[in-house]
Amino acid sequence: MMSRDDSESRQVLDGRLSWRPAGPGDLDAWAALIARTAAVEHPVWYERREDLAQILSSRQNPAAANTILGFDGQGTARAYGRLTKNTDGGKAVGFGCVDPDWQGSGVGGGVLAWLEERTRRRFADDAEANVEPATPRLRLHSEEAHAREARLFERHGYRVVRYYNEMHRPLTDPLPAYRLGGGLELADFGPALHEEVRQAHNDAFRDHWGSEPRDEEAWGFVVNDPLARPDLSCVVLDAANGRVAGYQLASHDPDIAVERGFTEGYTDLLGVRRDYRGRGIARALLAEAMRRFAAAGMDKASLDVDSENPTGALALYTALGYRAVNRSMAWDKEL
Repeated sequence: MMSRDDSESRQVLDGRLSWRPAGPGDLDAWAALIARTAAVEHPVWYERREDLAQILSSRQNPAAANTILGFDGQGTARAYGRLTKNTDGGKAVGFGCVDPDWQGSGVGGGVLAWLEERTRRRFADDAEANVEPATPRLRLHSEEAHAREARLFERHGYRVVRYYNEMHRPLTDPLPAYRLGGGLELADFGPALHEEVRQAHNDAFRDHWGSEPRDEEAWGFVVNDPLARPDLSCVVLDAANGRVAGYQLASHDPDIAVERGFTEGYTDLLGVRRDYRGRGIARALLAEAMRRFAAAGMDKASLDVDSENPTGALALYTALGYRAVNRSMAWDKEL
């Protein structure tokens, strides 16, 4: 049964489409919608069916309340919206797209309004659960090349709060050397280290803008991502106590390789605990990542970095031969 809150939030959606939450039976239609949009917009990455199935399994952000799919009269999915939020987090994050044939028709504005209503509801629910009240804030992301999205966001009162650089490093160039000392040693990443690396990640990203701690569910989505490549990932351990000092978690998307014309090993997450910084760990992890990517036949090493990262990451990546190739933005609006 649809709750009163759900009914009210759906009133902002375009009446030309029939709307419902995403469910297991919608995976093919949902994935096809995203693929049609990606074929026109050419994003750096987009969600596949396997990603959407993982999204439907979330307990923290149940799909019944936090997703919406719009279908035309022939049963074709034409738009979707999705919201995620940590219970004690200071922001909600919105996702969505509109079929290229329906773009510019006003459907996107309705999806955005639905995301805003859900954000207000999520913050209100947190306050009722004795979480300290906070001003509702919705964050959206777009690539700089997608001017249509930027115009939509600006028109609805969003402002850019951060820029991110996608960076590539050719693996045909000589690979950097590295040396770990002081009782530090390189190790493979696997299930036995999942929880320890999660703890290390939460420690390493305490001082990063916009970062929030990853709980077990959110971390499970990282390590069980359909594109995750633990064989291309690695960690640095403190031999004295077995503590994880730093980590590099990688992925590979073979479908994107076909579309972009090159293969890449992608560093999804790179972090060094605060008390281990300044000892060459990040350089060692990236150099080892490049070695593994090259051995696997990849053309490039890739990653994404906050342009204002406080740890000096951008300078390190540049020194290792990475170069910015694309830029994306984070947009915020207080509701």
